Amino acid sequence: MTESNKSTQSSEGIALSTSTPLVLVDGSSYLFRAFHALPPLANSRGHPTGAVKGVISMIRSLIKGYPGSHTAIIFDAKGKTFRHEVYEAYKATRPSMPPELAQQIPPIHDIIRAMGLPLLIIDNVEADDVIGTLADRAGKAGIDTIISTGDKDLAQLVNKHVTLINTMTNEALDIEGVEAKFGIPPDRIIDYLALTGDKSDNIPGVPGVGPKTAVKWLQQYGDVNGVIANANEIKGKIGERLRESIELVRLSYELATVKCDCELDFDIDNLVAAEPDNKKLYQLFSELEFKSWIAELEQGGVAADAENKKTDRQAPATIAPERIDYRLVCEERAFNDCVAKLETANEFALSLESEPGHFMQARILGIAVSVVPGEAFYIPLAHDRLTCPAQLDEAFVLRRLKPLLESKRKVKMGHDLKLISHLLANHDIQFAPFKFDVMLASYVLNSIALSHQYEAMAKHYLEVTPVDIAQLQGKGRKKLFLGAIEIEPFADYAAEKADLILRLSIRLRERLAETGKLQGLYDYYECPLIPVLQKMERTGIEMDAKVLRQQSGEIALKLKELEQKVFALAGEQFNLGSPKQLQTILYEKLELPVVKKTKTGQPSTAEPVLQELALKYELPQLILVQRGLAKLKSTYTDKLPLEIKPGTGRIHSTFQQAVAATGRLSSTEPNLQNIPIRTAEGRRIRQAFISRPGYKMLAADYSQVELRIMAHLSGDRSLLDAFSGSRDVHKATAGEVFGVELDEVTADQRRKAKAINFGLIYGMSAFGLANQLNISRSEAQEYVERYFERYPGVRRYMEQTQAQADETGYVETLFGRRLYLPDIRAGNAILRKAAQRTAINAPMQGTAADIIKRAMIDVDHWLRMDELDARLLLQVHDELVFEVKDSDIDLVAEGVRFRMITAASLAVPLVVDIGVGANWDEAH
Repeated sequence: MTESNKSTQSSEGIALSTSTPLVLVDGSSYLFRAFHALPPLANSRGHPTGAVKGVISMIRSLIKGYPGSHTAIIFDAKGKTFRHEVYEAYKATRPSMPPELAQQIPPIHDIIRAMGLPLLIIDNVEADDVIGTLADRAGKAGIDTIISTGDKDLAQLVNKHVTLINTMTNEALDIEGVEAKFGIPPDRIIDYLALTGDKSDNIPGVPGVGPKTAVKWLQQYGDVNGVIANANEIKGKIGERLRESIELVRLSYELATVKCDCELDFDIDNLVAAEPDNKKLYQLFSELEFKSWIAELEQGGVAADAENKKTDRQAPATIAPERIDYRLVCEERAFNDCVAKLETANEFALSLESEPGHFMQARILGIAVSVVPGEAFYIPLAHDRLTCPAQLDEAFVLRRLKPLLESKRKVKMGHDLKLISHLLANHDIQFAPFKFDVMLASYVLNSIALSHQYEAMAKHYLEVTPVDIAQLQGKGRKKLFLGAIEIEPFADYAAEKADLILRLSIRLRERLAETGKLQGLYDYYECPLIPVLQKMERTGIEMDAKVLRQQSGEIALKLKELEQKVFALAGEQFNLGSPKQLQTILYEKLELPVVKKTKTGQPSTAEPVLQELALKYELPQLILVQRGLAKLKSTYTDKLPLEIKPGTGRIHSTFQQAVAATGRLSSTEPNLQNIPIRTAEGRRIRQAFISRPGYKMLAADYSQVELRIMAHLSGDRSLLDAFSGSRDVHKATAGEVFGVELDEVTADQRRKAKAINFGLIYGMSAFGLANQLNISRSEAQEYVERYFERYPGVRRYMEQTQAQADETGYVETLFGRRLYLPDIRAGNAILRKAAQRTAINAPMQGTAADIIKRAMIDVDHWLRMDELDARLLLQVHDELVFEVKDSDIDLVAEGVRFRMITAASLAVPLVVDIGVGANWDEAH
């Protein structure tokens, strides 16, 4: 069946002009490229829309590039073609279409029809053959043809009348372009494909023959027949394979040939567009929530009818104000008007501008507020007087705004409310209650879709490109401080930011309301955590700089000793920090085996390579020790004393809520979460983190939390029993894997079992396990197989999780946090396997992150209500660190333990280890 618009079907053969080209779109190519190239977008009801947006965007762009041209969209039809009759295995290796792609095909077709474009889907005929036939007919009629595709197979159609266009890369291929790209002219592309084959279509070709060999043979022998005729001249293994595959080459030639003589029940003169059905487009765009396209139609006078209005109510409103009113507030009267609006509003968006710097010292440059979309005020406070001579007194403004900012009745919206809280606290304003942080809402909806910076969010959710502050600042020597930018453009930037934050709040609240579980994550985990983290960051942690300076001196001496030992083994002095010089010593002078090469073909000196060499050779072993100590010195013992703030004598790290894809917090400026604990030197650094006189450090650490979560998620009876019986789970695993009684498990067996337990939940392969345990791959594979025999529930969980990830593109934590995996369908095997490993571990790591967040919120509330003299100082993955008054230690220890173990209800008990000491190392 040929499918196309009614107007096209009823056309009586309007002759196409030879002055404009016929444009043929390979819709199937567009479909798969849009799906795999774009992030997983969805409307507020969770229906995937990314492929629809991508395909229609490319078609719209193409039409704009060829005004006046007739454009037809061709898709593959279901059903077998003549190629399946010739070769039953044709396309047999192609994976089935993902469900989230399949469900986007009908709306794509509906939009194309509503646009008035001919839509061609012909039973038992591939899109390539339809395109080839139409291009051939057009050429014979003297009409040029543009074929828009990403499929290299169609390069065989290029001639003086036919050009290929790739809309994703803007690459155009005419005859010269094909020859430049492939090394052969278009009339040799079929020969090329016959030799190389095509994995995507399961066209066999000659095994082992790649593009370079195919081009070389064709340049030497002319065509496939010439290659076959001279097959006996081709030497070596590749020659043998060619001679064995001659029949496959002939078959591949037939399969790769695009038919240009298909029987079609229409001709090129029928490919005339109809008038677009804008009301239908409005309905479709509203259902899919394509806001900018809806706005285009509205500007063109298209309004929704009753049915469309019903659809519009189900989807989020387009938050596009009719007018923009941004005001610079430099006079008291204007400021009074602004305050009056805030006083009567139930909620408002707030944005603070400040120069970059640590939150404890940053000064507010100005304040922007917005109450309704399209309207905002900017109040400058500390701009350069040359660029902003008229500014209200900072103390006066903050005094007037303080009751509004501290009001518990006013809902405040912003981007990074924690930072806003810090900036206001610097002026003795206790910001409360903050109810909506657009950064965190975006993070909860999709942690990896974008950076969650305000500019990216405005483009993504509102399809608005904000003023670029970097352009206002300039570059290089002429780069301005924020406060030195001309006030008028800066005020527009700042006011727009408050306005867009308000609009983002409206949009994202609608999105969260549609999601159920994600709304709960935002309301009960992320938002309540803001004041907990703000208080923790502001409290900071005390550090003894003398201890670190002493350690730096000791490490410097050890580094000198190590350096001399390395030089002695190498027989000469060299720069230990130079990969090239180390490469020369290891591989040329000492002639150590080359484990791995770099992309440039040089022997690698990367850490994993040195670790492997260190198992047998002393020099790489010393290099690794030297590197570890040098990093400790430069990153921690030298640098941490410089992070102590003069006003408090403490270090105040920032804990990022919207960075790690799994929901984990990350620590920056400085990073206090990555201080090594596996080496004695690393642990010593923690000795410099101390408590005040009369107080102790208390560390509460979840024990094996991710393994316990695995037991819960997998439901494996043996793993559940190991934890429920309070047994040593690594001993229990060793007993299962090595077939010995618990009391017979050796220390080495427990060590191996621990590596297996943790390795498998991180998706480690037998190869990775073999490297970690320094055993053969076959032995590691045997361990893995025995593990899964004893813990079949774990294998089942892993398989089900991978299957879900393959099907949906994401996995979820126990509490519904969604973790997207954009590379789960990647063509690149390395990326795809990495995503598969992440799919297994992310639900456990994400669930652990959710549990400790809940514990932090509960502990903070308890400490406030009971007025205990204890303060949360740090969160380090599965550990919380407190500073507690000596007299309250026992009470706080038990209270913290109770709230941490009851933060989640699992099928196995959560266990918390508590340590107390004068410093962090003693407490851990």
